[in-house]
Amino acid sequence: MNPTQPGPDAGVAYLPCVEIEPDAPADAAVIWLHGLGADGHDFEPIVPELRLPKELAVRFVFPHAPSLPVTINGGMVMPSWFDIRGMDLDNAADEQQLQRSVEATRALMAREIKRGIRAERIVLAGFSQGGTVALHTALTHPEKLAGLMVLSSFFAASDKLQPGAANRDIPIHVFHGTQDPMAPESLGQQTVAILQSMGYTPQYKTYPMAHAVCAQEIADISAWLRSLLGNH
Repeated sequence: MNPTQPGPDAGVAYLPCVEIEPDAPADAAVIWLHGLGADGHDFEPIVPELRLPKELAVRFVFPHAPSLPVTINGGMVMPSWFDIRGMDLDNAADEQQLQRSVEATRALMAREIKRGIRAERIVLAGFSQGGTVALHTALTHPEKLAGLMVLSSFFAASDKLQPGAANRDIPIHVFHGTQDPMAPESLGQQTVAILQSMGYTPQYKTYPMAHAVCAQEIADISAWLRSLLGNH
């Protein structure tokens, strides 16, 4: 894995992150995982565009994935939460690497709690490959979370996931582009169908865009975060 940065606890190391602090002491946190080949800076510019009220006092945490060889990209080493071996989502992901990324994300959530953020004020978000990690992390987390946001993503290794009880009613919003050549909209629809088969009630919204984000989506994300975090 990439070098980690020291955490607040002696002997504890965390994934390196880009962190954006609110003006007031943080009362909530959004941990947002980037996609394959990107890094934690990818979604940093979105924070001011969300125009969240200052009173929400949201800390944004954008971790950097480790660098790994990625089979579908010819073995090229790049930032990746896990190796992707092919397009069969049930068998494409390196499950050990996926689980390590889940545990690394869970450690960041634990750090937020140590910093004084209650678990139910933490939102987990993931774009593309990061969405798979967000799904596996949130749905198995032992503490109730504020919400789960899945952007232009896919639900790899869903058949291996054993949902926990704490987040059976977690608010989930799946966003996807109808013109996405890298993660076709069918993958977003499949994610929703899998979640529904597990007993969840995800919201789903699409936009006429490729593998990206757009202004309307950012506005919708802002509104959703306000609805989740507006009531303390």
